[in-house]
Amino acid sequence: MGGVLFVDEAYYLYRTDNDRDYGQETIEILLQVMESNRDDLVVILAGYADRMDVFFQSNPGMGSRIAHHLDFPDFTVDELVRIGLLMADQLGYRFSGPALPVLREYLERRRGRPLFANARSVRNAVERARLRHAGRLLAAPGLVGRAEVTTLLPEDLLASRVFETGSAR
Repeated sequence: MGGVLFVDEAYYLYRTDNDRDYGQETIEILLQVMESNRDDLVVILAGYADRMDVFFQSNPGMGSRIAHHLDFPDFTVDELVRIGLLMADQLGYRFSGPALPVLREYLERRRGRPLFANARSVRNAVERARLRHAGRLLAAPGLVGRAEVTTLLPEDLLASRVFETGSAR
């Protein structure tokens, strides 16, 4: 009490496909606690808007107790690129000049596909590019320098299924 309860991807509390799930019981207890302690507890339920809409429709008690709904827009492609550059930098990597437009194109394509998750999708892209980069370096003959070890190239991104026709990742 006296704090904040943050439930990310709250819609997973309600699963109609699983009779043995404790989510409905959890929701009922949460509703009781929210009602009994409404002056001493802040509850934040977060998740993707379409799934949260279904969640609130399936739980009328929850919908009537949550007074404020805030929708945050997806990041723009420019913001996603900056996030990707920052993530790579924090890991000690950088994108080569020719890799930057490929990163942008990757994010434009990925953003329009199912299961896009904003910064999480960017993180996954950077991680996969790093794995491809490591494989590329292992296959390279001879020694490589520091610049090669820390620089992601276009091919590290272009190998993604996002660049295949009709692909989701």
